[in-house]
Amino acid sequence: MSFQAKASGPQALRPLGSTGLQVTPICIGCAPLGNMPQTFSYEVPEERAIATVRACFAGPFNFLDTAASYGEGESERRLGIVLREFGGLPSGFVLATKADRDMQTGIFTGAQMRRSVERSLRLLGLEQLQLVYLHDPEHISFAEAMQPGGPVEILQQCKEEGLIAHLGVAGGPIDMMISFVETGLFEAAISHNRFTLLNREAEPFWEVCARRGVAALNAAPYGSGILAKGPRAYPRYMYGQASPELLRHARQMEEACERYGLPLAAAALQFSLRDARISSTIVGMTRPERLTETLKLAQQPITHELWTELDAIYRS
Repeated sequence: MSFQAKASGPQALRPLGSTGLQVTPICIGCAPLGNMPQTFSYEVPEERAIATVRACFAGPFNFLDTAASYGEGESERRLGIVLREFGGLPSGFVLATKADRDMQTGIFTGAQMRRSVERSLRLLGLEQLQLVYLHDPEHISFAEAMQPGGPVEILQQCKEEGLIAHLGVAGGPIDMMISFVETGLFEAAISHNRFTLLNREAEPFWEVCARRGVAALNAAPYGSGILAKGPRAYPRYMYGQASPELLRHARQMEEACERYGLPLAAAALQFSLRDARISSTIVGMTRPERLTETLKLAQQPITHELWTELDAIYRS
């Protein structure tokens, strides 16, 4: 099987920074496929997760994103079951994962990065990982991550050894993420939950990525669910209870979209997709039908008037 991209729109391939990889503007987020009810407040059974991964390799998007920490390896294990069915990663697809601290002990050292990479290779059944991110470095300091023999140096060694093809960084605090990108050591960088209809903290980060030629990826455009399911059904942002101000803005945005006959999720997704600085937007998928639903959301026309109204609500 190989991936055939459409000529334009949310299925059109574009360069992933300087990596030489070509990806769709939408990336399939595999965190919920690891069955993480404590994070997402719902479960994803193995059978449905595997069916979703199979659908991904027959679907409209060629880019998948997971991590060693998602479900303590469960996301990678489930992906690996399907990859073995296909005899490896299907041609034209790109799969990224992340090297993590030990989730039980909190150990975040160079040696742990190597253990994480080696476990990912084993669970996924691959000989090389196309793209690996240093994940959540906010659990240590920038200096600790960059010290000799530390996480970044060991990941670079894994790259030199051919275990990793490309190296990225994925984390939360924007100032710290900018510091990592400015080292020039990373080809791709993920920010999550910080560039949505409700939050624009990542603005300066995208500027640094663009200036450095680093592929910028925006994860969680729905703010972990509130902008997909709606604030009444899911009053949570960034995996915790949303603040009263965020809930107020989300309700106002939902009402504005309803007046234009659009789901709030369409505006939330396209807010990220329309930004030329962002190489790909990572969207969590939990069911096979989410692929076609997401494509439909990406293709719904949105007027300039609605964008203006949504921006005014954000600034109010």
